[in-house]
Amino acid sequence: MKKSKAPSSRRAEVLHLYQSYAAGLPTLPACAFLKFLHREQMELTANKETAESLIDRYEIEETAIQSRSMTFEGFLRYMESKDCCVFNQAHTSVYQDMDKPLSSYLISSSHNTYLTGDQFVGKSNLDAYVSALRKGCRCLEIDCWDGSDMEPVVCHGYTFTTKIRFKDVISTVAQHAFEVSAYPVILSLENHCCQEQQEVMAQYLISILGDMLLTAPLHHLTGDLPSPNDLKYKILIKNKTLAPQIKKDDTAGAEESASEGEYDDDEKEENKEDENRQTKGMFWCTRKAGTKKKKKEKVVVAKTLSDLVIYTRSVKFISFSHSKDNQHCYENTSIEENKARKLVKNSGSDFVQHNQRFLSRIYPAGTRPFSSNYNPQEFWNVGSQLVALNFQSPGLPMDLYDGRFQDNGGCGYVLKPAVFMSREKSFDPSCSQQCLTPTHLLLKVISGSNLPNSRTGKALDPFVRVEIHGIPSDYCQKYTHTVKSNSLSPHWDADMNFSISVPELCLIHFCVRDQTNLLKSEFVGQYTLPFTSLKKGYRWVPLRGRDKCSLDPASLFVFVSYS
Repeated sequence: MKKSKAPSSRRAEVLHLYQSYAAGLPTLPACAFLKFLHREQMELTANKETAESLIDRYEIEETAIQSRSMTFEGFLRYMESKDCCVFNQAHTSVYQDMDKPLSSYLISSSHNTYLTGDQFVGKSNLDAYVSALRKGCRCLEIDCWDGSDMEPVVCHGYTFTTKIRFKDVISTVAQHAFEVSAYPVILSLENHCCQEQQEVMAQYLISILGDMLLTAPLHHLTGDLPSPNDLKYKILIKNKTLAPQIKKDDTAGAEESASEGEYDDDEKEENKEDENRQTKGMFWCTRKAGTKKKKKEKVVVAKTLSDLVIYTRSVKFISFSHSKDNQHCYENTSIEENKARKLVKNSGSDFVQHNQRFLSRIYPAGTRPFSSNYNPQEFWNVGSQLVALNFQSPGLPMDLYDGRFQDNGGCGYVLKPAVFMSREKSFDPSCSQQCLTPTHLLLKVISGSNLPNSRTGKALDPFVRVEIHGIPSDYCQKYTHTVKSNSLSPHWDADMNFSISVPELCLIHFCVRDQTNLLKSEFVGQYTLPFTSLKKGYRWVPLRGRDKCSLDPASLFVFVSYS
């Protein structure tokens, strides 16, 4: 329950509601309160017992409790409680079907998880793994390189980022993997190590992770990926593997076997090398003028490490038709954001169908040396599961990410909407969904309360921007007017109407900004949630800073209706 005292404007707004249902009586009877729950809050399953239980929870005056009624102070406590939060409190626990194949879920994923800053000179830190796991991240990236004394290290290659020991990363993962979620963790290895140090990596994975490490396929599964429930408390290794054993006299097969486990042939590795060349400039290893460029050495996967890859085998993406004909369900691809963006634009429906069966990982382009992020929504729109962001970089992309994955109990797995999973009807997010009946959303931004003052200590000139993030045709943003010099209780009473064709894909982003001059405004606070978690009626919107920390008691007061 929110404990802060409501500003006078908020009290006045709630008092008006209270008096309209109390109809002149000194307290609000349970029957009138139930009418309010039905008409205003759209709590259609509420009954007399519901109303009376809320009275027992929020009313403290004995005479009112005994008469099964509610005083205004009790009603105000209810209106400022989590029962009236804009985010559906039933979604703070796992409520979705967790028995579908892994490919049926959006999975919280991070890029270069070890970094706490930029991609050039940023520090590598074990705390970055702890932070990601505590945010519900279920796919962590580990860039592995040969270290001294046969100790593999984790860092961003060919840069001045600091190094941490692979062994310490795995120990940290073992300690924190299932603190906030019981569902499987995927360790995405970027393997640049020699075979001897890969052997060391494999031994660390086995000895440190113990029973948490998945080392063999599940017996009861045939023809599809296992589900999150099947893999509870398990850690999966994502890496290239060696091909199955073949006869010695099969020369062509032998060549194929070698290439299967060679990182030189992997598209993600090639893109990573390009990333290094594009963005590291003078940091790239220097060569004397006129010297011949050495042929890049091939990294072949060690058998002991290859054997630990069960359901997450990395393969090169060639085309959707090639994947359809050749890729196995336990194989996944990694695609750089620019290439993925072209695929979304040119082959959106094929991308959706590809992601019905296979895991695809999207990662930031090499032209993001300062760890900026792309908008994850554009790849969720085609059902890509492992949309990896730089978790250390605050901003709109991470706001959307946090909003998406606070759903389903913050467990790191969110079931993809049904529109993605139909094998009969093709969905293309780039096309206007005119065949669908749009959902009409009314958001009335009524007021704010207890907004933090500006950095100079002055009262804000606040306004609210509301954005709809979904398929391109659903994107929209609307604004309230600016209220002058009022951080405590700005009042807008602004109606915003939206028409949304695919609401199950949408995120609602509330952003409060301070109008510092005619052309400039500064961030104050934000809150993002899935449309499917939006509660109808009079609701309060908690505000968070860029670091995801609560700005309590700062909040917005809104009215929500949709049909």
